[in-house]
Amino acid sequence: MSGPEQQEAGRHPHSHGSPQSPHSHREPGSGTSLGPVHGAPGARPPYRALAVTASNRASAGVYADKGGPLLVEGLSALGFAADGPRVVPDGEPVRKALEEAVEAGYAVVLTTGGTGISPTDRTPEVTRDVLDYEIPGIPEAIRAEGMAKVPTAALSRGVAGVAGRTLIVNLPGSTGGVKDGLAVLTRLLPHAVDQIHGGDHPAEPDTSHRSGVPRGDDPR
Repeated sequence: MSGPEQQEAGRHPHSHGSPQSPHSHREPGSGTSLGPVHGAPGARPPYRALAVTASNRASAGVYADKGGPLLVEGLSALGFAADGPRVVPDGEPVRKALEEAVEAGYAVVLTTGGTGISPTDRTPEVTRDVLDYEIPGIPEAIRAEGMAKVPTAALSRGVAGVAGRTLIVNLPGSTGGVKDGLAVLTRLLPHAVDQIHGGDHPAEPDTSHRSGVPRGDDPR
């Protein structure tokens, strides 16, 4: 995924990801990045996001984490101040990482790994324990994106939802699954975060003058 041209002056002081573009924030619902320009009058800092890799072997140094850096790259391209990846074993360490992220006020936490059907895959269970409510449509869309290429994507049990004001989304552990998840989230994440933080729905275009319906008279 490619973001806008990055400039060193836009680096967020708490980000471990790519430096932020000076024009990295765009309108909610556009499938791109969020908010006003760094340094502009009335600008606010970018929303903070955290990438978490749930992997017993990666956390033990058996192999390098590949999915987490992709999450950081994708979040940075969307205009978030991205931290991580934080690599932890599956199960209770994931729960602790999520709870700490919510307490720290992250707007988004994306996880990769631990969503399958093996006995050690516990990320969906511990994520549900942290959430206040689920958003089923997000993981459904991610599974649908993956199934168009790999039928076994249907076996992913990842969940998504909100804890406090933090949006948490589980992505599969494979790099292909991460890329499919980011393709979906690029279309959803900016608007979802804006809504969670009190944003209004974008106004629908007024087509009443073309349909013959008087303005203010909804035929539905």
